[in-house]
Amino acid sequence: MKTYEQVLETVELALAKGEYHYCIDFLLPIIESFPLSSKEGVNLRTILITALCGINKKEEAKRYCKELLKSYDNKTRENAKYLMEVIDSPDIKKPENWNVNFESDPSLNNKSLNSLRKKREILEKKKFINITDNPTGETKPFQKGFSVIIFLILCILIPLLSGCIKVENSLDLSEPDLITNNLFIESKYIKKFPWQLKFEEKMKDIFPEAEIAQDESNFSLKHKNLNLEDTKHVLKITQNTAGELVGGSTNIEINTTQKNFIFFKKYFYRLDLNLNPIQDVDNLELIFKIILPNKATITGKNNSNLEVKKNLIIWNLNQGQINSLEFSFWGLNKLLIGISTILLIIIFAYLLRFYRFKLGTDLPQLPSK
Repeated sequence: MKTYEQVLETVELALAKGEYHYCIDFLLPIIESFPLSSKEGVNLRTILITALCGINKKEEAKRYCKELLKSYDNKTRENAKYLMEVIDSPDIKKPENWNVNFESDPSLNNKSLNSLRKKREILEKKKFINITDNPTGETKPFQKGFSVIIFLILCILIPLLSGCIKVENSLDLSEPDLITNNLFIESKYIKKFPWQLKFEEKMKDIFPEAEIAQDESNFSLKHKNLNLEDTKHVLKITQNTAGELVGGSTNIEINTTQKNFIFFKKYFYRLDLNLNPIQDVDNLELIFKIILPNKATITGKNNSNLEVKKNLIIWNLNQGQINSLEFSFWGLNKLLIGISTILLIIIFAYLLRFYRFKLGTDLPQLPSK
């Protein structure tokens, strides 16, 4: 007697080729050898029902379905009910020109048997998937670990896709008369672009006295203790040099005014950066940071590219347009405060000396003549 694996291999191959008659003739004599209580018996009867439906023998297919309905396994009974509904479904009449009729010749069965035997000998060495195993079960939702992994991947991809070159200029106005300007360029590629290398060489030649630091991916240029005019000069040269290398001549204008309130001053700044010549430069992120002695007040039109954090303004610049920013902040009038402090100390010392001399001392005095 053939084993279950051999029988299953034979009938599956016949069913796949549409040899329903051969599949039925092969299974009917041996079907009772595989009891209904076993998984093998259920699988073979299901294949037999499929083959019977393929040649329109619905009554015989129903008989085997009723046997499956008596099974103790819930899944087997549910599958049998579904098969019974399919078998009992009414036939839909179709136009004759929709169907293709094939004439069956009994002599073809012998040929198909011989071809199946030959193919079975070839496929014996191949390993087929065992469909008798139970299904894996119901589809389960993703676990928490899956969400965490996807979140980490997105966190890694977002900065990588946000820009391959980050140009950040920080202007420190904590001391309005001792300004610090720091230019930092970060390349997210292993190698820098040619225009970056040219820009770095030009900056070294133009500002040999500045603090310069560079490595394979970063470049830093820092100027310290600048007055306002020197700061404007440095920013204009830097921006014009970078603009010419990237796409065209750019310009920056800085206008400042101040109002004195005895011991305090209020500073007003307006920055206009013309980036019209620079358009659609891929992978370029431009950021202008301004550090103030205290909280800034933004004036003028609302700018969605601004982010204010206490005494820090983060300004994201847009290519192909004029970027404008107006802000103000309070500062101390240090000169007047210093002069006033010195005068108060002198007055206090004079008054102390005057009243101390007037009170006299407890030392004995010489008799007067």
